[in-house]
Amino acid sequence: MIINKISIIVPAFNEESTISIIVDKLLNLYLVNNIKKEIIIVNDCSTDNTEHLIQNIIKTNPTAEIIYIKHEKNLGKGAAIHSGIKNATGDYLIIQDADLEYDPSEINKLLKPVLDGYADVVYGSRFIGGAPHRILFFWHTIGNKFLTFLSNFFTNLNLTDMETCYKLFKTSIIKTISLQEKRFGFEPEITSKIAKIKGIRIYEVGISYYGRTYLEGKKINWKDGFKAIYCIIRYNLFN
Repeated sequence: MIINKISIIVPAFNEESTISIIVDKLLNLYLVNNIKKEIIIVNDCSTDNTEHLIQNIIKTNPTAEIIYIKHEKNLGKGAAIHSGIKNATGDYLIIQDADLEYDPSEINKLLKPVLDGYADVVYGSRFIGGAPHRILFFWHTIGNKFLTFLSNFFTNLNLTDMETCYKLFKTSIIKTISLQEKRFGFEPEITSKIAKIKGIRIYEVGISYYGRTYLEGKKINWKDGFKAIYCIIRYNLFN
C-alpha cells in the first residue's frame, strides 16, 4: 500500500502547558517511507493561552503544512474531531490528543499494517505489547476494559482498547460516516459504525501510554463513562 500523506488531527481545549511541545514533536516526526503529513489543529474555544501559542507555532513554522481551525464556542472533543475530519486531505488520518499521553513517534507503528496491505483502520492499544505505561488509576483501567468488553459484545470485534485516542482511519472511509457525538462519545460511536462496514479490515497494535492525573489536566470523568455506555447501546442497537 502506498500512502502519500496522512492528516494528524489535534483537538485542543485549554492545553497551554503542552500544545507547543506536542506540535513540535509532530513537526519533527519522521514518518516511514517519507510519508508527508498535515497537522490539523482544532482549538475548541480555549480560554487560556492556547490560542496565542498556536499562532506563534504557525508564525515560526511558515513552511509546515498546518491547518488551524478555531471554534467560536466550546463544542467538545468529538466536535473538534469532526472539524478535523472535514478538512483532512491525507490518504489516512489519525487523532493525536494535545496532551502528552501518546507518543507521536508511535504513529509509525499504526501505519505498518496499512503499508503492509492488511488494514483500513488501526487502533493503538494501551493494553497489549511491552511498551511503557504510566501506572495511574485502577478504576479507570477497569472502566476502560468494561467499555471495551461491552462494545465488543455488540460489534463482535475483539478489540482490547476501544477508548484509545490513537485511531488511524482511511480518510475516504471515515468521511462517508455520519458522526453525531460531539464529546467523548466519539470513541464508541465510531467503533460501532466502522464495525458495520462490510469487508472493512480493522487491526490493533500495542502502544505506550504516558497518562496524566487530573491535577495535570486530565478531563475525562465518570460521567463520560456512563455516556459511553449510552452510546454503545444507542449506536449498536438503534442506529
